Amino acid sequence: MIRVVLPGHLRALARVSAEVQIDVKGPVTQRSVLDALEAQYPMLRGTIRDHVTQERRPFLRFFACEEDYSLEPPDTPLPEAVASGAEPLLIIGAIAGG
Repeated sequence: MIRVVLPGHLRALARVSAEVQIDVKGPVTQRSVLDALEAQYPMLRGTIRDHVTQERRPFLRFFACEEDYSLEPPDTPLPEAVASGAEPLLIIGAIAGG
């Protein structure tokens, strides 16, 4: 079971608490986690990734085990601590400005 922490605006949209738990079949990658998240919470489709290109939306970042995975290819395996459920995948709303 994979743990995912969503930013406040996505928690409100999905009507969930700070952390959700999802099952991922196969390798645990950004793509597989987001596919499972969108399947379990269809109201999140298009909010984290673009509908067509599947690219990460601007101002959202992905962190796992204190490492930024935002610019990694979507099929890069996530750390074992995330795959085992010991650590969550954090989806963070980035802030722009000076």
